[in-house]
Amino acid sequence: METQIARHERTVFGAILTLAAGGLDAYSYLVHGEVFAGLQTGNLILFGVHLGQGDLVGSGRYLVSLLAFFVGTIIVRVLQRHRWLGQHDPQRRQAILLYVAVVLVLAVVFSRWGAAVLGTALLSVAAAAVLQEFRRLNGGPFTPLMMTGNLRTLAETSFDALWLHEQKAWTKLRQTATIMVTFAMGAGLVALLRRWLGAATIVVPVIALLGAWWYLRREGDAN
Repeated sequence: METQIARHERTVFGAILTLAAGGLDAYSYLVHGEVFAGLQTGNLILFGVHLGQGDLVGSGRYLVSLLAFFVGTIIVRVLQRHRWLGQHDPQRRQAILLYVAVVLVLAVVFSRWGAAVLGTALLSVAAAAVLQEFRRLNGGPFTPLMMTGNLRTLAETSFDALWLHEQKAWTKLRQTATIMVTFAMGAGLVALLRRWLGAATIVVPVIALLGAWWYLRREGDAN
C-alpha cells in the first residue's frame, strides 16, 4: 500500500516533482536557446549535431549544460556523503528542494544581468540535484527528468493490465500515467504562461518545488 511507503517515494510527491521537472526543461528550452536543463541525452545529441555541422558556437551551449549537470550531480553527492546530512535523509531532501528553488531564481537573476550562459548552467545544476537525490518511487527506480523509461513501463503495464488482467499492473499503470501526465502539465504550463510572464515563468517549477518541500515537511517525511 502507498500509505506504507515513505513520503518522498509516494506517487503524489513524484507527480509534484515531475511537474517541476517538466516545467524546468520546457523553460530552459524556450528561454535558453533550446537547451535542456535535465534531458542531457537530448543535449548530447544536439551537441553532436551542431558540432558535425561546424557550428562551434551553437554546440557550446549544449556543452555548458552537460558540464553543469556533471558538476551539479557532484555537489549533491557531496551533500549525500556529508557527515551530518548523510545520516539525516529527511532534512537533506528538504534542504535540497529549497536549494534547487534558490538556484532556479538565481538563474533568472544572472540571465537578466546579461550572463545567459551562467543562467543556463544553473538550470542544469538544479536539474542534476533533483535527479541525484530523488531516484525511487513506490519502492522502484524513478527518473523525474526522463520519460523514456516511463513510456516503456506504461506500454508494458498496459499490456499486463488489459490483456493479462494483473492487479499489480493496474496499480503500476496508474502510477506511471500520473507521472507522465504531470510532466507534460509542467511543460504545458510554462509554454502557456511564458507569453505573459517571460523569464519569470520559472515561477512554475519553483512553486512546484516548494510544494514538494511542504509535502515532505508536513509530516517530517515520515512513513
